[in-house]
Amino acid sequence: MAKKDQTQFFQRIILTNESESDIEEYSEVAEQLLDAVNLREKYVFHPKIWKADAVPGEKPPYHPFEVSEDQMVTSDHTYKVVNGVYFVYSNENEMKNENPLYSVPHTLSSYYKDINNLMMFCSYGPAKTFTFKRLQLLESKFNMHILLNDSLELLQQKTAPHRDFYNVRKVDTHVHHSSSMNQKHLLKFIKRKLKEHPNEIVIFRDDKYLTLAEVFKSLNLNVDELSVDTLDVHADNNTFHRFDKFNLKYNPCGQSRLREIFLKTDNLIKGKYLAEITKEVFEDLEKSKYQSAEYRLSIYGRKMSEWDTLASWVVDNELFSTKARWLIQIPRLYDVYRETSTTTFQDFLNNVFHPLFEVTKDPSSHPKLHKFLQQVVGIDCVDDESKFEKKFTEKFPVPGDWNSEHNPPYTYYLYYLYANLYTLNKFREEKGYNILTLRPHSGEAGEVDHMAAAFYLAHGINHGINLRKTPVLQYLYYLTQIGIAMSPLSNNSLFLTYHRNPFPVFFARGLNVSISTDDPLQFHYTKEPLMEEYSIATQVWRLSPCDICEIARNSVLQSGFEHNVKSHWLGPDYANSLGNDIKKTNISDIRVCFRNETLTEELHLILKSLQTLPHFKDLNISFLLNKLPSEITSGNEYKFKKGQLKLASSNKSIRTSSVGSTPNSNTPTSSTPTLNSSPGAIVHLMKTKPYNPPPLSLNVFKGESQTNINQNQNNSSPTVVSTQPTTTPNPIEN
Repeated sequence: MAKKDQTQFFQRIILTNESESDIEEYSEVAEQLLDAVNLREKYVFHPKIWKADAVPGEKPPYHPFEVSEDQMVTSDHTYKVVNGVYFVYSNENEMKNENPLYSVPHTLSSYYKDINNLMMFCSYGPAKTFTFKRLQLLESKFNMHILLNDSLELLQQKTAPHRDFYNVRKVDTHVHHSSSMNQKHLLKFIKRKLKEHPNEIVIFRDDKYLTLAEVFKSLNLNVDELSVDTLDVHADNNTFHRFDKFNLKYNPCGQSRLREIFLKTDNLIKGKYLAEITKEVFEDLEKSKYQSAEYRLSIYGRKMSEWDTLASWVVDNELFSTKARWLIQIPRLYDVYRETSTTTFQDFLNNVFHPLFEVTKDPSSHPKLHKFLQQVVGIDCVDDESKFEKKFTEKFPVPGDWNSEHNPPYTYYLYYLYANLYTLNKFREEKGYNILTLRPHSGEAGEVDHMAAAFYLAHGINHGINLRKTPVLQYLYYLTQIGIAMSPLSNNSLFLTYHRNPFPVFFARGLNVSISTDDPLQFHYTKEPLMEEYSIATQVWRLSPCDICEIARNSVLQSGFEHNVKSHWLGPDYANSLGNDIKKTNISDIRVCFRNETLTEELHLILKSLQTLPHFKDLNISFLLNKLPSEITSGNEYKFKKGQLKLASSNKSIRTSSVGSTPNSNTPTSSTPTLNSSPGAIVHLMKTKPYNPPPLSLNVFKGESQTNINQNQNNSSPTVVSTQPTTTPNPIEN
């Protein structure tokens, strides 16, 4: 009994004697932070839960290679391109009347104005001071929390039956498919094919067809002499800050023809070998049971037939696993293809998006693509971010007029991917199909404005290590809990050595970070590259069992796996603020409570700063009202705003958590949880007893604690950090 009671208490850090002058001093910064968050809320697409009534389980709510007849119905919708963006109309007459069903919230011009304003805000002195201090305080709070409660967290984890780090769900949210196998796996596969099928015709080169044996003979390669060193696909010291040399590592033995034969989906043998390797990778995933992955497949935008070719490769080879989903990566290579296939940037966009709108309108026009898209959960945008690019401006031409030899900048690419995805997702939702989220590479290298663009447009990002350079953006990513899939071993070989990686700092401060592999072929040695990443990170950064389980849970929340699958993996209440099921996640309720309360404090501080403004009543604080508990927002000054908020949301459908964001809900829901796109759970939902919010800096004190604080105030002492044991819900009782 004593052991059970002990798990109900943990020590919280309480900040007292908050200076009103300090709060008022940063009111202008708080207002601009709120403006940035509100803009993101307007930009980002908020999807509904797809097939919300599906039974929780490992299997997705669809058959990967069969489609019912009612899903193949052609609609009367039509569409056309307007200034680079596909607009959807209910019929031909509506299109003639220029009456689209959906409109993109912001134009290219207003988008660049918003980015300019955000970058100016990031360089604003008081903003940098405020956010830097808050981030430092968040990190210190976490370190103090670990010192005080580490043993209690471990004790709670020990009460979870049949759970440890090995058998909690974890998702590799960022891995490129053509390098998803390790180098030893690829080597064994190549040797096996050379021995078993040496006379199979595999490529057309130099005006003749070549067998596999002839290809290796022409390259002076002997099957018996092949080794990992000969294969030469692993990143080394020569790839650091040399993305061009890193890309060459995709060529086994330094030969592009071997890459075409073994690592391409579109070749003479129709991607047969890559499909076989993929099935072997899937088998390894199935054996591991608790690991899953989201693989990137490429669409280059050279021709419209790319989508059908890729879909045929997946469907014809029956490539499916309950442990895997697909993302489509779009390389920023318009300038490379300009001379051959894409005269203008609009041609590039047409090749990428036209087939998607066509198959959404009429699934029978591309039946294999329709089946394939069920497994696709998002769009990625990839390439070397460190390349020089023209600075963003408000005077860029529309895609139809972009025929320059220069590649459009990152921010330009991202806007048109976002804008077309926005209307496509609206269209697909109306038809009852799944949607595609935007999860680009951002912040791996290059300019900080890449992450500013992603902040407004993306559901989650990959890498994000450049957030360490700008405290303002880092703080905004924290407030909105945008998912960041980080790859420390990849960064170590390309842009940032391991000991300088900001991952442990981001994690301590409470950013929504996960660990991913990026390219196992180039960076890893074992059959379980994701476990390799976790193992190295745990030992180098001294992560606790609760830490790595929290990171694993973040990866599931960031992923695009369906709602019923996440419910099975994390528990039916995973969408709620403190809906942690320790029996599934192996995360201590103490840790989840700490993260929730810390974010609440930051949002409350912003709210208190805003209250000092004379025009506070004119501000849109719906984001804060949605996130903060009613104990804080119960004053009369909020009642009118809450009424407006309820009126505005009464007609909205159930929302899903954006991929890449931690879900949040501040009110109990029915059997179908409400999930918001911009996360960060704030209010604790309890079934057995009411929730009393912690005091912290919320100035809600009772009894002896209040007496001590009054004494401190009378002594005019500076800010005091004290600790107080407080109850957290017992996992057994819940």
